[in-house]
Amino acid sequence: MNQERRALSAPEPFVILAMPRTGSHHLKALANEHPNVLTNGEILNPWDTDWPGVDRTEMSDRELLELAFVRFPRRDEKYEVSCVGCKVNEPQFHERPTFFDELAAWPRLKVIALQRRNLLESFRSFIQARESGRWLAPSADGPAPVPPRVKLSPAGCESYFRSAEEFYGRIFARFSPEKIHEIYYEDLRDRPGECMAGIWDFLGVSPHLLSGCLLLQQQETRPLSEAVLNYAELRGHFRGTPYQAFFE
Repeated sequence: MNQERRALSAPEPFVILAMPRTGSHHLKALANEHPNVLTNGEILNPWDTDWPGVDRTEMSDRELLELAFVRFPRRDEKYEVSCVGCKVNEPQFHERPTFFDELAAWPRLKVIALQRRNLLESFRSFIQARESGRWLAPSADGPAPVPPRVKLSPAGCESYFRSAEEFYGRIFARFSPEKIHEIYYEDLRDRPGECMAGIWDFLGVSPHLLSGCLLLQQQETRPLSEAVLNYAELRGHFRGTPYQAFFE
């Protein structure tokens, strides 16, 4: 009861739920351009620097949610915070199997479901980042390092595709439609102003024009057929399956 009372007095809560490598870091940066919206990082990632001086490894699910939506770290440059959010990526739920249900039960919670239309691009990016150790695009000027070309196993691809299907299926089964705003990486990349206008409306805050200085930096610009060493093999393997469209 105390937790619910505290939650009701807090800013409107929201969460960004996504598979890895779908642009959630960029979406967080764009959301934080609004003076009344505060988006912190991955609440289940113990290395995320948005939670300074807080040891989250021993916290309970409820304590983590209170940190995310009630006792959240503020930024001085913000005006009155009317909406506060955080991010959770699908693999992070594996280590906290009870966290999804606790999250879904949080009062008034809204969900931004961020996806990538081509899941093969998402998995390719994930493997490239893991092999290179470069998870974020460099902020400095000058040419960015070219990501390594990667070889993807059919089993690894299928596992990733199925995980995404189950994850987003779980979101849409657990939350009512009016509590979910669906957004795609490709639209965020190509039409950020339009995408964010939809998010401001969904969160119930005033319209806000983006500064124009935040562009989605793609680490990989080569087509899949060039970035994936065994693309032809994978294309043949998945021909005639529900995942064939990812190779067209």
